[in-house]
This record gives sequence, structure tokens and C-alpha cells, in this order.
Amino acid sequence: MRTLIANAAIATVSGEEYASGHVVVENDRIAEVGEGVYTGEFDERVEAEGCLVTPGLINTHHHLYQWATRGLAADHTLFEWLKQLYPVWGRLDDEITHAAGTAGMARLALTGCSTVADHHYVFPRDGGDQVAALAAARQRIGVRLHVVRGSMDRGESDGGLPPDNLVESTEDALTGTEAVIARFHDDSPGAHLQIAVGPCSPFSVTERLMSGAAELARSKGVRLHTHLAETLDEEQQCLAEAGCTPAEYADKLGWLADDVWLAHTVHLAPEAIRRFGATGTGSAHCPTSNGRLGSGIAPVRDLLDAGVAVGLGVDGAASSESGGLAEELHQALLQARQRGGPRGLTTREALWMGTMGGARCLGRADDLGSLEPGKLADLAVWDLTGLNHAGITDPVAALVLGTPPPLRRLFVGGKAVVEDGTLREADESAIARELAAASARLREGR
Repeated sequence: MRTLIANAAIATVSGEEYASGHVVVENDRIAEVGEGVYTGEFDERVEAEGCLVTPGLINTHHHLYQWATRGLAADHTLFEWLKQLYPVWGRLDDEITHAAGTAGMARLALTGCSTVADHHYVFPRDGGDQVAALAAARQRIGVRLHVVRGSMDRGESDGGLPPDNLVESTEDALTGTEAVIARFHDDSPGAHLQIAVGPCSPFSVTERLMSGAAELARSKGVRLHTHLAETLDEEQQCLAEAGCTPAEYADKLGWLADDVWLAHTVHLAPEAIRRFGATGTGSAHCPTSNGRLGSGIAPVRDLLDAGVAVGLGVDGAASSESGGLAEELHQALLQARQRGGPRGLTTREALWMGTMGGARCLGRADDLGSLEPGKLADLAVWDLTGLNHAGITDPVAALVLGTPPPLRRLFVGGKAVVEDGTLREADESAIARELAAASARLREGR
């Protein structure tokens, strides 16, 4: 099966841009990318005049279950927000997680996202099969999913933030994570479902779990992820308890390495930024969530200049209610320029972060993140013909600086997941009804 996308502006991200060109997809791979008219054979043609083709966007940090608790604790700091929401999340079951995960991935797909990293760290004792619920949701939407099997073993009685009834023992957390890797992880180049290891955060897990998780991940050949340096509250707690900053704590435990990407990294000293670059540690930048919680502005310019792979993350929809990924390109650019002036981030760098930066964070740069022959055919066809983008002659600027454009197509492995702004296989209205019912049941404790 050969599909031709014709007459589009093309941003390959790997270097070349074409004002009017073509992309040819053969089965699940990109066969050709080039300028001008394609004269070869094809089975299907997608007319894309007035559109921009980019790689599919990659979301490097999310909590899909939080789609069921949007809008709560709207004016709180991170720690206040967590304390209010943990008791609600303690009532989570796999049916609610499935509804929330389906809705979250639907929204992501409709905003150009083809790969989702979901950090799932809430496992209530009677919550059912949480990871299977997410895997089934992925199948409904059709995107790629990296489930970060999270864990917490430090409850309130041990000085942590989560209630004691929501944490696992260290042994159960590691055993449960190992079982999920064995059951779900696909290490093939074209994988639609992969697993990473992800203790939640330094203030909700013990040092023993952090070290054990790193050992487990490396023995299984999977990646590591956690929250780090998100707020000043976290830094103050880490200084008081461990005598070092969160970045120094992570480094001490072997958590700065090229198989690790860390969420937020807002409060980093210059030496920590240099260590990120030297060790190949990635960063998942979540600008909307950081703004919503007032956590601060991440030093994205400094991280990029240090050679750090910086990807973009929506973060949990309970702290980023819109839940779309395309708008994070815009928010990342604005926050970087608020911090560093108009040269704090360019439009092309914002797009790089949303594509190749994310692919590097997830260890998928050989197959995702740019439009090159031989790579997986994950690509977005953005329709720039409407009122919101008319007259903007630079299509990448239109995408990053303007409102998120509608999608003519979103392909994942050569298969259309979104067509003309609508989910191809899933019913958006049905998903919304399921989410509303699940959210009401969770909040009311039914």
C-alpha cells in the first residue's frame, strides 16, 4: 500500500524544508520525501495543498487517568493540589482509567500527537488491571503508547505526600513493575506499546525504590522516568532530608544517564544542566502545567545549549485541562521567551522539541521524530487554509505561533488515525459520554 501526500509544505525536522513537496508512505514506513510533484505510482492520494506536513508530535509526559478529575484544586500549589486530589484518585478503578485514558489519547490525537508517554503511578488495591485498561484505550484510538509503570512506597506516615492506603510496599512496586514489563513491553522498532520504569517522585518514594527501579530497568533494557525539580517546595524538602538538591540526589542514585528522561526540571542549577548534557539525560518540558500550578519556567534555552534532549509534555489533565499537544509548542515558545527574551526559543526549535526531542527522550530517535525515508510513517498533515492561519506565509510559524490547526490527516505507522479533524476509528461523542460518567462516579465515590 502506497499513499501519496501531495502539494504540501513539508518540515522534515531533520533539516530540509519544502515549500511544495510530497511524502510517499509505503505500508508503515516513509518511502520518499521530496520537493515538487511526485511522478511514481501510488494507491491513495491525499491532496494537501495549503497544508503543512510534520512528524507526528510526541508527548513525553502525561497522567491519563487525571482526565477524570479536571478542574479541581484550580488555585493551588503542586503540594496543595496533590493533597486534595490523592484521596479522590484512591477510588480509581480500571473502568475509570480506561475511560479517562481513551479520552486523553483521543484529545492528543486530534492535536497531532502520534506517540504518548503516560506516567501511571496510582494502583489502588481494588483498582483492577490499570495497565491493561490503558493498553485497551490505546487500541481504540490507534496512537503509540509508552506506559511508565509508576510507583509510590512512601506514604504520609513516612513523611511522604500520598496517603498510606495509596502506596505499595517497595517489594510489591518492583514486582508489579517487572510483571508489567514481561506482559506488555514490545522492544521491536515498530512497537505500539512499550513500558518504562517510573517511581513517582523523590517526595513519594524511598531511596530504596529509586535505586531498585534503576537496577530493574537496566536489567530489562527499558527506560527510566520520574518527576524531578518541579517546584521550590520539592527542592527545600530534598535539601532538608537528603542534604542536596533533587538533581544531585538523582545523580547520586544513578538517575542521570542516557536511558533516563525526567519530567519538568524547572529548578536546576547551572551545574545540574551541564550534568544533564554530559550524561545524556532527557527532559520532558510541560509548560502549560508548570504555568497552571505556578511552578516556574524551565531553563529550556540553557538545556538545549547544553545538548540536552528536551521533549514536550502535556502533563496530567488535572493540571493542564485542555490536554492538547499542539498548543504546547506555542506555550513552550512563549515561556522560553519570557525567561530569555525573543531569542529564548525559535519556532523551529519548538517544533524540534515536539518531535525529535521527544523521540530522543523515549529512545525512539532511529524510527520517530523526523520525516526521512525508512522511518516509521507517523506524520501530521496540518490544514492551514482557514481564517486562523490565512496570510501567514511561513507554515511552521503558523503552526507554532497561531492556534492549533485542524488536521487533514494524522498517520500512525501509515494508518490514518485522524481524518479531516475527526477520529477515524473511535466515536468522540461516545468517548465524551463515557468520560463524564466515569468522572462523576469517581468524584462521588460510587
